Amino acid sequence: MPGAYRFSSLPCGRRGKFVVLGAWIVLLLVAMPLAGKLTGAQENDSSAWLPKDAESTRVVEDSERFVPAESAPAVIVYHRDGAPITPADRAKAAADVARLQAVTGDPKGDAPPRRLAISTQGPAPSKDGKALETLVVVGTGDDGWDLLGPAVDDYRDIVRGGPAGLKAHVTGPVGYGGDFSNVFAGFDKTLLFITAAIVVAILLVTYRSPVLWLAPLLCVGVALTVAQAVIYLLADNAGLTVNGQAAFILTVLVFGAGTDYALLLIARYREELRRHDDRHEAMAFALHRAGPAIIASGSTVALGMLCLLLAVLNSTKSMGPVMAIGVVVALAAMVTLLPALLVIGGRWLFWPKRPRYGTPEPSEKGLWARTGALVALRPRVTWLVTALVLGVLALGVLGLRTGSLPNKDAFAGDKPDSVTGEEVLARHFPAGSGSPVQIITRAGTENAVRAAASAVPGITDVQPAGARPGQPIGGLVYLEGTLTHRPDSPAGFTAIERVRDAVHRVPGANAEVGGGSAITLDINEASRRDQNVVIPVVLVVVFLILALLLRALVAPLILVATVVLSFAAALGVSALVFEHVFGFASADPSFPLWTFVFLVALGTDYNIFLMTRVHEEAKPHGTRRGALIGLAATGGVITSAGAVLAGTFAALGSLPLVFVAELGFTVAFGVLLDTFIVRSVLVTALNLDVGRHMWWPSALARAEAPAKGPLEDETAPAAR
Repeated sequence: MPGAYRFSSLPCGRRGKFVVLGAWIVLLLVAMPLAGKLTGAQENDSSAWLPKDAESTRVVEDSERFVPAESAPAVIVYHRDGAPITPADRAKAAADVARLQAVTGDPKGDAPPRRLAISTQGPAPSKDGKALETLVVVGTGDDGWDLLGPAVDDYRDIVRGGPAGLKAHVTGPVGYGGDFSNVFAGFDKTLLFITAAIVVAILLVTYRSPVLWLAPLLCVGVALTVAQAVIYLLADNAGLTVNGQAAFILTVLVFGAGTDYALLLIARYREELRRHDDRHEAMAFALHRAGPAIIASGSTVALGMLCLLLAVLNSTKSMGPVMAIGVVVALAAMVTLLPALLVIGGRWLFWPKRPRYGTPEPSEKGLWARTGALVALRPRVTWLVTALVLGVLALGVLGLRTGSLPNKDAFAGDKPDSVTGEEVLARHFPAGSGSPVQIITRAGTENAVRAAASAVPGITDVQPAGARPGQPIGGLVYLEGTLTHRPDSPAGFTAIERVRDAVHRVPGANAEVGGGSAITLDINEASRRDQNVVIPVVLVVVFLILALLLRALVAPLILVATVVLSFAAALGVSALVFEHVFGFASADPSFPLWTFVFLVALGTDYNIFLMTRVHEEAKPHGTRRGALIGLAATGGVITSAGAVLAGTFAALGSLPLVFVAELGFTVAFGVLLDTFIVRSVLVTALNLDVGRHMWWPSALARAEAPAKGPLEDETAPAAR
């Protein structure tokens, strides 16, 4: 075998294939117990995601001197529909306090059970006499957030019942935390099965083989396990922040991207099996030809994800390395383990349509060859009309509502008890009950700061608080106030901004404002900053990778423009669907950034799949015929890859959380749009119209095209 193919032959050599398989088996055995610990290493509390320089972050650190560190309140509200609270109701609520204090968390490993409640307040009656409120301050500690789901279930079992007509709900930060925890609990396995089922179904349709789908699915499963193990080690030992959303999206991305790379390799391997009698040689040539495109694709996605490290929001920043690790491991599996399995299995894996040596390649006269012939008739008109339609779809983005997604609107489907409880609480108590505004100020200025904060509309009852109310600790004094607006509402955020302005103006106080509302406000502001910084960097990275791969400048510029147009169109359509079909209240501030990174990085995958083949074919045939051959050869695999990726992201819609459902829908729709319209029609039309100038300034831009034959011959793909 020629020297150029020696490296690509390593995973598929007569001995090398067994060495590769053995190495991955050992790696899997080591990774399996570690991967199972990833769920326990997640941090799902919002304060862990904050940027270090945020005002609310500093308040969190300073307030630990006055209030229990790692704690949050559970708010229990009792009420009757339209009727006053009775003495029996008061007795029930009072009796519940001792039982609420006794609730313990389910221990992990050998850890003993511990009481979660640090302190309780109430039950306190509302001014209208129609509700009671009890606050249970829960210690979250290192593992407390993981225990919230079972603990909140216990709280609800305790407070329900009692006198006929009395209703009780658990809400507040702990109530919502418990409901979010219950949504995520056990869903990782469910999502894994749903995603695997989608991939299997699409692979069965693609290959029409009852056997072949096993190889890529097995490789993806191994890659996911190894990636989870690596991420767990980094979370446990290197401070990497991993949350529930990142863990779910990791599953989807590894399945989607890994299967995409498998489809590209298998398609090229099947071509080479028709040209080579020896399957080892066929795989070596397939890896040599398709390997650069696969590696470039995986590198683009990984580097695009790593651009998120430039974010200041920890939840966004940590997403970068988590996703990049998943893609890199999936890429490694697809260029080593998959070739080994395919060569070990032999041609019979393709049964019943085994590619036989010397038979013609079916794609040369297939659907995408005919599509290319149609596009070639009027390429300029085709790309202009296509771009115009995409531009019109992109106008929908003007109606995209981004901002804080209130807790009550964060759940898709039926409202959980925490949402109902918050609605009841707002009818009878100040809306910010249970989520206090925290103020840290210098000792000696507390009276002036208290007066300034109390004068702000929307905030009430500003008082010294904490274990030693009003007493300074380390030269600081701790105050708490109550919002009259819902803590996660626009009015609540406006009140926080105003109280910050007010206390910042107090001379010598150096006062700062934190608390749940302030944390959310700082997260929103950080998300907007990250969007403005990361998006341009991702575009530059994608452009540079394409320029290096294609050895050109014009083609990368055009391809980046098509990716941005595709993203804008997907976002525009999604905005309309969210509002008029799904009825979602808004999108999270980080939603545009996340969808951009996924769609641009993954959309560039398909650019690479297509354009590397066009570049390869343009050398002997010229750019015009090379574009048609490239579309015919890769159209099927790009379509299948897009269907797999869209299907896996659509699986996120089964999780009853609005943010995840929005992300899944937009990426799925954007991938399909990119696959069927942008890559296959728009880019092909641009290739045909711009011609050899696509490759400027490389020598290929100056190469003369071969002599043209009749139109029928020119538009038909050439056999290679």
